Amino acid sequence: MTMTRQDADAIRALRGLEDDRSSVRLRAALAVGTTPDPRFVGKLVERCGIEPEFFVRDMLTWALTRHPVSDTLPELLREVRSERAQARSQALHTLSKIGDRQGWPAITRALLSDADDEVARSAWRAAVVLVPQGEESALAAALATQLGRGGRETQLSLSRALVALGEAVLPALRPATAAPDPRVRAHALATQRLLRDPDTGFEFAIEEAKRILALGGSAQEG
Repeated sequence: MTMTRQDADAIRALRGLEDDRSSVRLRAALAVGTTPDPRFVGKLVERCGIEPEFFVRDMLTWALTRHPVSDTLPELLREVRSERAQARSQALHTLSKIGDRQGWPAITRALLSDADDEVARSAWRAAVVLVPQGEESALAAALATQLGRGGRETQLSLSRALVALGEAVLPALRPATAAPDPRVRAHALATQRLLRDPDTGFEFAIEEAKRILALGGSAQEG
């Protein structure tokens, strides 16, 4: 059977995705996204899970968004159950970029509380994009269980996710402002502040929350 030029280009691109040079991998991902082909999807998803360079992973995600959801979604739904943290994180990130709510069932409680911070952060971002109408309060309650977790970047990611849900988060935040753990209380107060005033910086909001708690101020707001 004679190989067509399209077949030859596909083989070249697939090989390029595995090249030792990041610049070659980047160009290959760009080529794949520019000319979508269902044969690429499995390799793109696989590559996302192991690609060491952020800017190449970003291009791989873009390439996946260029393919039909019917081709990408089944692969991504399998990948969120991977044993590799990066594979789970990137699959969730890609689901958030695709934005198709058929991906919502993949956002499990286990992923929202994943032990790996990057996976959890990706799950939070994907969740607020994919949550169906009417499910916001339940999602807010699940997210609120993660208040106080991790360092500033992780806490900021969670606050942004909660704020994106709007007023639906208030019933979940209120009890957290009286939690036994001071980190949880401060994080909940800071998130309430960001909900009221989105222009407030997170650093300011968290430090203000700590001052309120140190002075024995009321934790109940909103």
